[in-house]
Amino acid sequence: MTTPTAAGSGYSEAAKAFPLEFGLDTFGDRGADEQGRPLSHAQTIRDVVEQGVLADQVGVDVFSIGEHHTEDFPMPAGDVVLGAIAARTERIRLGSAVTVLSSDDPVRVFQRYSTLHALSGGRAEVVLGRGSSTESFPLFGYDLADYDVLFDEKARLFAQIRNGGPITWEGTTRAALTDQDIVPFTENGPLPTWIGVGGNPQSVLRAAKLDFPLLLAVIGGNPLRFKPFTQLYRGVRADIGRPQLPIGLHTPGHIAATDEEAFEQFIPRMQEMMRRLVPSRGFRVPTIEQFRNEVGSSGALYVGSPETVARKIAANLPQLDATRFNLKFAMPQMPQREIMEAIELYGTKVVPRVRELIAEQEGIGL
Repeated sequence: MTTPTAAGSGYSEAAKAFPLEFGLDTFGDRGADEQGRPLSHAQTIRDVVEQGVLADQVGVDVFSIGEHHTEDFPMPAGDVVLGAIAARTERIRLGSAVTVLSSDDPVRVFQRYSTLHALSGGRAEVVLGRGSSTESFPLFGYDLADYDVLFDEKARLFAQIRNGGPITWEGTTRAALTDQDIVPFTENGPLPTWIGVGGNPQSVLRAAKLDFPLLLAVIGGNPLRFKPFTQLYRGVRADIGRPQLPIGLHTPGHIAATDEEAFEQFIPRMQEMMRRLVPSRGFRVPTIEQFRNEVGSSGALYVGSPETVARKIAANLPQLDATRFNLKFAMPQMPQREIMEAIELYGTKVVPRVRELIAEQEGIGL
């Protein structure tokens, strides 16, 4: 069996050289036992290790952990957890989803993930983000008034560090560097690094100009509303005379044997999670009917049976010129059994079916 590339209908010429890749993202959602009793934070972290090991076994390409600092998402040190997964796996790539660079130090982020890169035999990557969840800012003493300048300066510094060589840099968000080596050096080229973008065109421009692949976080509404962002990214890369880079999607979802089973396992827990976020985020909690619309063909949630989810992925990836799909799986209070079943179905049923569907669309034989 050959792995189809993105060549053909729906994709731009720029995307044709990139392989299709399928990942799983987690925020370390605090689990529950079969009676609905919350697990400890320690058990939740141990369960994430098992999830990563299973993802490797069922053929998922990438397993990523997003930084969070809350009771529902006790995952402040994802790189440490990824190190434990690296020790028990051989193939799967391991990354962040995302690292909140604005409230971290670019030097230390690079050092942590270049160390993971070494330990895993070159399988580490990092996704840098501004932080749609901002709990890390007061925790580490940063002012949200500096939200934009923090990320802009630190992303530019990280780009320099990733390119290698002694670093000379001066800004307003950390101490200056003069002819400074940042170790450990990576083997076989720069540390793979993406920029995660929610809905900000300036972030798209920054990713394009700093030579970072683009990962779009599509968590609500019609995914195709992000098409102008992918077009902007491709256009800027062409305008500045730089080679095109991959575009990916990060989006929530859940897989079970049937559509209704997946909905019942996932949506009530997502609704409750959003209800708890209302005081800090200020949004309205969607109704069950609104969630059903999001699960439908024009919504952002990939919830259903393997066939349903696969068809939705195969329909949207080419339209957004994206060759990576990262499913943000699990929800707080979900038992490990349901999570592991979803991971197995994703790797053994959904991913092969998406490859098959896109191969059919492109007229490529498997």
